[in-house]
Amino acid sequence: MKHARPLPGYLVKRFHGWKATTYSENAAWYRKLAEGQHPRAMIISCCDSRVHVTSIFGADQGEFFIHRNIANLVPPYQPDGHQHGTSAAIEYAVTALKVAHVVVMGHSSCGGVQGCLSMCSGQAPELEEKSSFVGRWMDILRPGYERVQHLKSEEEQRDALEKQAVIVSLENLMTFPFVAEAVEQGNLTLHGVWHDIGGGGLEEYQAESDRFNKI
Repeated sequence: MKHARPLPGYLVKRFHGWKATTYSENAAWYRKLAEGQHPRAMIISCCDSRVHVTSIFGADQGEFFIHRNIANLVPPYQPDGHQHGTSAAIEYAVTALKVAHVVVMGHSSCGGVQGCLSMCSGQAPELEEKSSFVGRWMDILRPGYERVQHLKSEEEQRDALEKQAVIVSLENLMTFPFVAEAVEQGNLTLHGVWHDIGGGGLEEYQAESDRFNKI
C-alpha cells in the first residue's frame, strides 16, 4: 500500500515516553493483559475526540470493550449479509466476551446529532444524498427527531436529540435476539448515559420516568 507514511513525530515521541514510563513500571500487568481480555462492560460512545470514556470512569486497559461511531448510535438488527461494524462489535461483546453491561454514552455539543437535526429539518440537503455515509448513518436517529421536532428552538431540539440518540440506541439494542435473550435471562443489563463535556456532568436514563437524571 504505497500511500502509507511514517507516524508523525509527536506520536512517536509520545509512544517512547509511554514505553519508558507507564509500560516499564507495569510490564508484568501488561504481560498478563496479553493473555486475554475479560471486560465487564461494553461502552458504545461517539467518535468525538472530546469524549474520553476511560478517563470519565477511571478505567484501565482491559476493563471496557469500547466501540465508537458517529453520535454513539446502534442500528436496528439487520442480518442482510452486508458489513455492519457496530452490530459486529455488539455481537462479539455479548456472545463471545459475555459482558455484563452495555452502556450507550451520548454527549453535549455532538456534531453528528447537529447534522441529523440539520438534515431532518431540511437545512442540509447534501446529507440526504444516497452517497452520504454520514447522512445514511444518521437516518438511524430519524425516529428521535420525530419525537423532538415539536420543541420551539433549535437549541432545545438539539439538546433533546442528543439524549434521543441514547434512547433510540437502547431501543435498537433490544432488536438483536442475542441481546434480548441475555437481558431476559438476567445476564446482561443495558444502560444509557449523557455526558456534559463542558460541565463535567453525567446523567443517567431512567426508563421508568423516561427522563435523564444527574448522577
